[in-house]
Amino acid sequence: MARGPNENVDKAYDLYKTGIKLVEIASQLNIPSGTVRRWKSTYKWDSERSDKNSERSEKKCTKEKAIAKEVIQVLENTELTDKQKLFCLYYTKYFNATKAYQKVYECDEYSARVNGSRLLTKDNIKEQIQNLKQEKLNQAFLKPEDIYQKYMDIAFSDITDFLEFGREEVPVMGPFGPIVVKNEETGAKVSLTKIVNTVKLKESSKVDGTIISEVKQGKDGTSLKLHDRMKALQWLTDHMDMATEKQRAEIAILKAKANLEDDGITEDDGFIEALSGKVDEIWQEE
Repeated sequence: MARGPNENVDKAYDLYKTGIKLVEIASQLNIPSGTVRRWKSTYKWDSERSDKNSERSEKKCTKEKAIAKEVIQVLENTELTDKQKLFCLYYTKYFNATKAYQKVYECDEYSARVNGSRLLTKDNIKEQIQNLKQEKLNQAFLKPEDIYQKYMDIAFSDITDFLEFGREEVPVMGPFGPIVVKNEETGAKVSLTKIVNTVKLKESSKVDGTIISEVKQGKDGTSLKLHDRMKALQWLTDHMDMATEKQRAEIAILKAKANLEDDGITEDDGFIEALSGKVDEIWQEE
């Protein structure tokens, strides 16, 4: 703005930029309102404000285009089928091939696990996923509901999503291999066996690695540690305003499901109790 002949013009313009009405500006500066209106026209205050609004709109438009850019990138890939394109988008959201495959093909978990892993071996799929990952890094953009969903994934994660454990029969090993003994009834030689506890980690391509905080391998075997569920739950209750209506409904359903558990069947670690009450309060507000 071209500067006026006195400091009152500058003061009036600064007040106008904050959104104050012309009459109020005149009152504050103890000058006629007609004078302020004349300054507004003479020094073209509106044109400068419009320029700033246009600049803000342009930034907003740029951000919206950036969000859609990764989707357009996938749609333009002629080497993939429509469902393969969707699989790539879901995979870069969950980083879980089984979950991504189920979202697209609506099949059972076993089929999704097998076929999801198979899709990840295809060169064109791998290339598209890598491009999407890079695009996300370049944008560095997350919506509030994306952050909220990640904390939900942590809070309600299940260790069996990442590993399998149980008991199995294995040969007893000696210094020269499996120990062989004679069967007293048949006289046949058989391997001596024992029952052991087993823990087997699932393939990294089949799990959401962002939920895992640590994986260690030592002399006693491999250990896996997830992010703190209780801390994630506390974050969820403190930031319920960031959740979408669907996310709030999911939390309410999880709470209701937990309340249906028979007493004594599920060990109480305080997790459900911490969830109770807060969700009821937020849900009633909706």
